[in-house]
Amino acid sequence: MKWIALVLVAIVSLAFVIAAAAPPQAADGAAASIAAGTLPPGYRDWRLISVAREEGQLDDIRAVLGNDPAINAYRDGKSPPFPEGAIIARIAWSYDASADNNKVFGAKQSFVAGHPKNGVQFMVKDATKYASTGGWGYSQFDGGKPLNDAVAIQKCFECHALIKDRDYVFTRYAP
Repeated sequence: MKWIALVLVAIVSLAFVIAAAAPPQAADGAAASIAAGTLPPGYRDWRLISVAREEGQLDDIRAVLGNDPAINAYRDGKSPPFPEGAIIARIAWSYDASADNNKVFGAKQSFVAGHPKNGVQFMVKDATKYASTGGWGYSQFDGGKPLNDAVAIQKCFECHALIKDRDYVFTRYAP
């Protein structure tokens, strides 16, 4: 009877060791959410990679966020190329002059993020699934709903293809 208890303790202990050593599944869960047409929970809590200002037709200010595999690749200097499971998110807003701030400063010098623009965009690294687009899947969500326009998504790749030597990623890490 004692040996049965010892075997059970050993099995439970081994299960805990295996569970603790298993790689986190957050990246897979986020990628699966995006592929299923839902925003991944907690993506707005991902770490900041950088901010950017786009003029011209886009005319926005944006925050670029990354999940742990993306951030680790940037921080470790191992990108490009990015590892499988890396996900980069882009959130954009209009680039608006702040009348209130400018009144305080006495000059037109302050700009702030205004209303959300161009939805939320994601790049998901999966070299097998997205082989035809450089190993990256592109998606956009407008108002929380997926944009299922293949032509629009293809246009994402066409722009990113111009920077193939940087693994199709425009944003550089701003520590």
